[in-house]
Amino acid sequence: MLRHPVGFYVTTPIFYVNAEPHLGHAYSTIAADVFARHMRQRGEDVFFLTGTDEHGEPVELAAEREGITPQELADRNAPRFQEMARAVGATNDFFIRTSDPRHTSRVAEIMQRVYDNGHVYRGTYEGWYCPRCADFKTERELGPGNTCPIHEIPLEREQEENWFFRLSAFEDYLKRLYAERPDFVVPDFRRNEAVSFIEGGLQDVSLSRAKLKWGMPLPWDSSQRMYVWFDALLNYVTALSFAREGEDLTERYWPYAFHVLAKDILKFHAVIWPALCHAAGLEPPRGMVIHGYLLMGEKKMSKSLGNVLDPFEVIERFGSDALRFYCMREVSFGQDGSVSAAGFEARYETELANDFGNLASRTLAMLARYRDGVVPDAQPDPELAEGEDGLRGLAAEVSELIDRAEPSQALAAAWGRVRRLNRYVEERRPWDLAKDEAKAAELDSVLYNLAEGLRVVTLALYPYIPNAADKLLAALGEPSRELAEFGSRGGGARTERTEALFPKLETAAS
Repeated sequence: MLRHPVGFYVTTPIFYVNAEPHLGHAYSTIAADVFARHMRQRGEDVFFLTGTDEHGEPVELAAEREGITPQELADRNAPRFQEMARAVGATNDFFIRTSDPRHTSRVAEIMQRVYDNGHVYRGTYEGWYCPRCADFKTERELGPGNTCPIHEIPLEREQEENWFFRLSAFEDYLKRLYAERPDFVVPDFRRNEAVSFIEGGLQDVSLSRAKLKWGMPLPWDSSQRMYVWFDALLNYVTALSFAREGEDLTERYWPYAFHVLAKDILKFHAVIWPALCHAAGLEPPRGMVIHGYLLMGEKKMSKSLGNVLDPFEVIERFGSDALRFYCMREVSFGQDGSVSAAGFEARYETELANDFGNLASRTLAMLARYRDGVVPDAQPDPELAEGEDGLRGLAAEVSELIDRAEPSQALAAAWGRVRRLNRYVEERRPWDLAKDEAKAAELDSVLYNLAEGLRVVTLALYPYIPNAADKLLAALGEPSRELAEFGSRGGGARTERTEALFPKLETAAS
């Protein structure tokens, strides 16, 4: 799905600035970054966008509670999301803020086009509204007792005269789009949810709010403010026009976009967004990758529910690599999954510190002790190269899984090779071979295969744990970050020992 001959444009959702970032925001950002880093390894032309959504009622209400203006709130919290992106190691090419005049002017142009094309009208709407979602809920979306199923708060019954987008007119178009692009939304069960929503019959959606103060005025009716989702969704297109000084990247990257987002905003992206693109004369994005919720206990991690993990605190203690690894390893991407401090520490200790960190330390130490840090010249061991969890073909397997938008499965494939290399150490016992000069050639073979296997696996892991991978690859004498086939490098590389990649917890905490 993700492979495309022209380019690779990956986005996160843009995050509301009504509160500070939490682990759920970090999760989307890390996933998008894994895709971006992997594609760069393959020589793809990559553009990676993230940013903040700064208009709408959620921001307005949060600012009112604090006694400040919405712009002041946005100016305070947007930098925290920029810091979060840097902290998790995101390699985004641009960070968009929807209060940026360059964005708002482009939104006005595009929405005027939608109006001129006859896709909006004035009318009266009455329905159940969630101020935290900034969304009117249909009858089939209501929770028990007319509550929001996401935020678990009573919905407000609202009626007002505003402008509507003729979403219902695009029902046939959306059905054709999904029929022609079976991978438009992945995984399949999320695609099925979108298709079911469309086949259930589409209702026109409110395009504006009369009572809203903090939002973009409609270009054809300045008395109304634009419904925040129309403003927000267009960021994926508008950013390309000004992300790089003096250059418009729109033709280069649009519509080759893959949106990484959580399931709670599926409707906006998988239904309203392609319809809006069509109404404006734009091609729809190439596709979207939907992940599940991070759960604390049995509930979605949410600012409004107050059950969040602070990514900054996790990174301060364990480092960004550990957080990136845990997010992609603990929860199968696309599914809901529970996270906890105890689960994090267990993954860190058993897999990062023991499985990977110890493998790296032992391999480099034995190369230093037995061969003065130089990788011997030998041939790939067929027993290590082939069979279940064999090293040969790892790069192709990881690439195929990433192309299917399965980063957790790709990480699992690489980790299977980490464990295979650890078994190889125990099976071949190089410390015993070193005691017998007659077995020098056999020791050379084992050390070569360990160094080569570690190099290939680390390159596959680079998108997930880039800092540790950079350190280890430098220690292995590997300047490239491109994926490599097992056995593609011979002996002769000079290695050096390095500090523990993932110190034991008692050391990390001291």
